[in-house]
Amino acid sequence: MSTRENVELQKEQEFIDRLYDRVDALRGDTAQRVEDALTPVGNGLQARLERDVLVAERSGLLAALNAVDGSLCFGRIDLRDGAAHHIGRIGIREDDTDHTPLLIDWRAPVARPFYLATGHTPMGLRRRRHLTTEGRTVTELHDEILDLGDRERTGFEDPSGDAVLLAALSSARTGRMGDIVRTIQAEQDRIIRAPHRGVLVVEGGPGTGKTAVALHRAAFLLYEHRELLAKRAVLVVGPNPAFLRYIGEVLPALGETGVMLATQAELFPGVHARGTDTPRAAAVKGGADMAEALALAVRDRQALPEPGAPLIIPHDDGDLVLDWEIAYEARQAARETRLPHNLARPYFTFHVIDALTRQLTERIGADPYGGPNFLGPDDVAQLGKSVATSEEVHAAVGELWPLLTPEGFLADYLAEPVYVPDEDAEAIRRAAGDGEWTPADVPLLDEAAELLGDDDSAARAAAEAERQERVAYAQGVLDLSRGSETYEFEDEEDSEVLAAHDIIDAERMAERQEEADHRSAAERAAADRTWAFGHIIVDEAQELSPMAWRLLMRRSPTRSLTLVGDPAQTSEEAGIGSWDRILEPYVGDRFEHVRLGVNYRTPAEIMDLAARVVRAQDPSFEPPGSVRSTGETPWTRDSGADLAGAVARAVEELTPEEGRLAVIAPRELHEEIAAPLDGITAGAEPDLTRPVVLLGPREAKGLEFDHVLVVEPGRFGTSDLYVALTRATQRLGIVHREDLPESLR
Repeated sequence: MSTRENVELQKEQEFIDRLYDRVDALRGDTAQRVEDALTPVGNGLQARLERDVLVAERSGLLAALNAVDGSLCFGRIDLRDGAAHHIGRIGIREDDTDHTPLLIDWRAPVARPFYLATGHTPMGLRRRRHLTTEGRTVTELHDEILDLGDRERTGFEDPSGDAVLLAALSSARTGRMGDIVRTIQAEQDRIIRAPHRGVLVVEGGPGTGKTAVALHRAAFLLYEHRELLAKRAVLVVGPNPAFLRYIGEVLPALGETGVMLATQAELFPGVHARGTDTPRAAAVKGGADMAEALALAVRDRQALPEPGAPLIIPHDDGDLVLDWEIAYEARQAARETRLPHNLARPYFTFHVIDALTRQLTERIGADPYGGPNFLGPDDVAQLGKSVATSEEVHAAVGELWPLLTPEGFLADYLAEPVYVPDEDAEAIRRAAGDGEWTPADVPLLDEAAELLGDDDSAARAAAEAERQERVAYAQGVLDLSRGSETYEFEDEEDSEVLAAHDIIDAERMAERQEEADHRSAAERAAADRTWAFGHIIVDEAQELSPMAWRLLMRRSPTRSLTLVGDPAQTSEEAGIGSWDRILEPYVGDRFEHVRLGVNYRTPAEIMDLAARVVRAQDPSFEPPGSVRSTGETPWTRDSGADLAGAVARAVEELTPEEGRLAVIAPRELHEEIAAPLDGITAGAEPDLTRPVVLLGPREAKGLEFDHVLVVEPGRFGTSDLYVALTRATQRLGIVHREDLPESLR
């Protein structure tokens, strides 16, 4: 290495050392401040508010510093005016009193030329430098000259400017998605920094980085609109739990920990949907017609007595008769409120009680000679109270207009589905109490909750009772304080001393004893079905059913969404696929549609093979163009009778010293295939950090591996096969016992 190169490395190492000195100081200071903030600070309201804010801000920063340790700075831009800025994952100031940035956050406007500048459009840059570090040691430098008139050279010039990108693409996978903050490309940057308004659809084929772009967009929006989104949170919806674990470290590595990650199965608080549906059942449950079917089923629960067969309700002053006419009028009055079922129930109850009270009043107070009713207002009120407090009356009301829960209502509905065709009813019918909730049930539970409404009167009553207890306790404390003042004032000045009861009343004192809610916005959102998110990102959006979209749109009343997917990869029967069909009911044509056209993951040799599969069905199909070629041609192998043995031999051949191998096979073959494979258990939750993992094609969506072995591709549909073939970054093998699809022969 030349002397000049040594000098450049030393300069960058000195900067990194200085940066981490500051980080260590900041981390220690932050930890101490968090510890101090968590120490009780008394009951003063202002102090409590300051503590809450401090804990939120400082603990968030501490989490960010811990998440990015060891790879904090990754670049530098040298401007033509002589200034230079180091770019990193989060921003760091020189010190607490100086606003001079030591490290520029990658999301800041001044950092944007790092991603967009070219020799043709240098954006004021003279040079762009990529730094590679291991821990806190600088190991590599790559310089791009953007001002061709600049004759200064460092010895680290990268003529193509692609060395860092290609190194990242070729590196061994770890089973966890890494961020792309060092290698964001211009087309990706434009999407990441797109204005925060409306619906943005990001379409891209396999390997185009659309998931990474969506996650970096979440980080950018949280940076750009911190005050808004920190309060309302960002929701990221993924296709399955394995995918969420795969992407789970990306946002923390970018300094963001306040994002809620969830699958469709986790979007109804209190329900863990672990059951499975047949494809047919999932498609029926996801159909848009289910919304109307459930609405009609709820109306069916608002019953009437049979004409001529009224409900007879025992009462101390004689039986009450709740007939068809009374119930019908009460039902009409309740329905005219247009409130959800449970919230309209008190109106039904009121009209029934009022009618029964009139019935009782007329019977008791009737003059046998046809004169006026001789009961006074107090008598009528007393009779009304006896009716309103009658357990028998409320039991009759509950029979006609029951208080329903979403879980109970949907379980009853699935036991006897109505308002759907007979064949659909048979597909979704489930015996009462049989089986767990499935992911396709979650949108139905949410729809039921909307139709029923949350009757929180009991919860409000309990909260009020608890508040009254606190007030009573506080009053007792104040009374003791007042009673303890038995001393004699020595002079007039002492008599002016204020006691506790002089400056605070019991209500205010009780308020100060309430426990503050220290949960993050994401944690509160996870527990609240009605939470409105500041922004929602949906990955594999083409797979969601119409009913799932109804659920998500309720969570986004402002319609601020980023939708990521590829219609060519639609595999779920309930999936809509078309962006127009997804969005037309909610925003019409008022959405922005962008497409990523460069495949960074899949080598050209593999992509050519995968494209043939889709073109067999759609001759006009054009896949994204691959940026690299490995020289490794995909291979196929006939297993003969011993499929499991052939797979085991192929696994041994393909398993890398570093990186990960995925065996993607039909679910029904997993037990047979897993038998000879060490450490692989059929049906177990896949651990993507293991060297070898066994998956179904739909579990593999959004994931990537160094090497992939596809088993029995003839059993896959076109979309599933396209997904399976495009997961590899290096090598692809195919093992089959049955005939291959024509496109793979």
